[in-house]
Amino acid sequence: MSRQVLTLPRYRELAEVLVREVRADYAPGDLLPTEAQLAERFAVNRHTVRRALDELVAAGMVTRHQGRGTQVVDRRLDYAVSAGSKVTQNLAGLGLPSTTCCLEQGLVTPPEAIAQRFGRPASEPLLRVDTVRTVDDAPLMRLRHWFDPERVPDWLARYRGGSTRALLTQHYGLQLHRRRVRIDAVGADRDDTRWLQCPLNAPLLVMTSDNTDADGVLVEVSVGRARADRLSYHIDFDEDDT
Repeated sequence: MSRQVLTLPRYRELAEVLVREVRADYAPGDLLPTEAQLAERFAVNRHTVRRALDELVAAGMVTRHQGRGTQVVDRRLDYAVSAGSKVTQNLAGLGLPSTTCCLEQGLVTPPEAIAQRFGRPASEPLLRVDTVRTVDDAPLMRLRHWFDPERVPDWLARYRGGSTRALLTQHYGLQLHRRRVRIDAVGADRDDTRWLQCPLNAPLLVMTSDNTDADGVLVEVSVGRARADRLSYHIDFDEDDT
């Protein structure tokens, strides 16, 4: 019986070489050599190079930009969403230390939808805390926290940045849990372009969470705007949930 030897097409072989090199030698944002340079290096025609790069594009490893070339994309962080998950702990679990900078905070008249969540009239101010979270010195998400100010007295004197959950636990004895989560896709606005360093209308994931105390009383509504090219969410359900 004859034995047939299976070989990969040349473009697939080239794609596998490029995958290994991108993972080992390139950082997010780096540009690959041009198609002409790759064709000369590997002694193939540009059509073969283009098909190989198509494989990397399909795998989400690179993107093509007209006039700029082929660019390595940022690694997406897999963020687990559960009732008790915390941003800082999630990132630390991935081996990624993060920092949180406070952009602005104070008592502010909330949007009507936020006031309704707290069962308050829209004219009654809530505590608003705006932060930006960075990983590897690159911005990942903007967070807007709305708090019931009666539950966090003297917050403005205590918070200067870092984990809001840590401060809630340390000074207020509050362990918050997500009661409800909504995730939307939006385009980046001008504030996003400034703080997240992304293009205008770049895709963002917006997660709005109602966070309650142990008795189920709403303490915080958080709204996180995350770069969709740097983060993806997965949601875990307990086996006992119905």
